[in-house]
Amino acid sequence: MNTSPLHFNPPGDSEELARAEVYGLLASLFNAPPSAELYENLKVAVTEAPAPGGFLEANWSALVAASRRLSLGQVADEYVALFQGIGKPEVFLYGSYFIAGHLNEKPLVELRHDLADLGLERPAGVLQTEDHMAGLCEVMRYLIAGDDAGVSNLSAQQRFFNRHLRAWNDALWDAITTHPRADFYAAVAGFARDFFAVEAQGFDLLEA
Repeated sequence: MNTSPLHFNPPGDSEELARAEVYGLLASLFNAPPSAELYENLKVAVTEAPAPGGFLEANWSALVAASRRLSLGQVADEYVALFQGIGKPEVFLYGSYFIAGHLNEKPLVELRHDLADLGLERPAGVLQTEDHMAGLCEVMRYLIAGDDAGVSNLSAQQRFFNRHLRAWNDALWDAITTHPRADFYAAVAGFARDFFAVEAQGFDLLEA
């Protein structure tokens, strides 16, 4: 399978900005149901991947198609059914759950240490722990597009991705895509799976 890896370039390059935008989009979609403005933008998006690479186009097109087929209310209901619900959610979005089998375990402690080293902390008022997929995607966006080159650089991106996303993201995409209630978020997970595969291959090439 050819995942057409991205060629990582200096900050400000259009391809790097596209990577940051994808992480930002995934952060928004996993943090909460999409806003009306975001959903309207998805519905009118061109059916091409927002980052270069033909491997991403099919699942990006599927995501756009899902946004055109489903109402915003249906998507919001799906988000609640999958990720919130009453009591235990149907699908956990937390890395500790997939890595250690429980919430608030050692992976979260290690993540907090790494975030502190980067000068980052959970904003006041955010209830989700730092190992939530939305928060991790937001950190990756910052490490790509941030202004501080001492923090936002390829080495930091590679280290953070490998330590806190690589081991469990496929299990999350599997949990979403196989859930009978998943429709829009099955499309999101399909696109995310391909995007993360491209990222992983790109980071591997840095070591080649």
